[in-house]
Amino acid sequence: MKQTSLLLIIFALALAACGGTATTPAPVAVSQEFVSATLDTTYEGALSARNQLALGAIKLDGTPNVINAKQAATLLPLWQALRSTTQSGGNAQAEVTALLTQIEQTMTPNQLQAIKAMKLTQTEFQDWTKASGITLGSGAEGGVPGASGGAGLSASEKATRQATRASSSSASASTAVVDAVIKYLGSIK
Repeated sequence: MKQTSLLLIIFALALAACGGTATTPAPVAVSQEFVSATLDTTYEGALSARNQLALGAIKLDGTPNVINAKQAATLLPLWQALRSTTQSGGNAQAEVTALLTQIEQTMTPNQLQAIKAMKLTQTEFQDWTKASGITLGSGAEGGVPGASGGAGLSASEKATRQATRASSSSASASTAVVDAVIKYLGSIK
């Protein structure tokens, strides 16, 4: 029932965003990343706010700022909706932003400050994935069948292939941490 209500709220927000005046607004560059009201993503190697929220929520376990059962009951369907949105390929930024905003609003200021103070980095994230038994990537050519190791590719083609592999690994790591936070929140009683 909560997921249905959440989806209705998100749908209403999306419809409201479509309304407006008849004038055509000037094009605006849209960020593809959620911008947190609290978390810092400007330091060297900083995780995205989304991954800071997910990994930080897990790392709060065993601290004075641990997520309680009431919060977990509210957060779990939000993270599940986020997972469903990204899994279905309907990664509409407005919907993702709305979900992450609700997640952030469900957490206490102390929890958010504790996550911010962790200054979670890409290196820590990679260490977490290794410690969790999550394998990213699948070889030098990203598991592309028939890949020839890059022989005969131009520099730009090689760069494109490397960027695609990095993006794929990052996306699978983000999915893995969302799955982990869903599992963690489901275990809180």
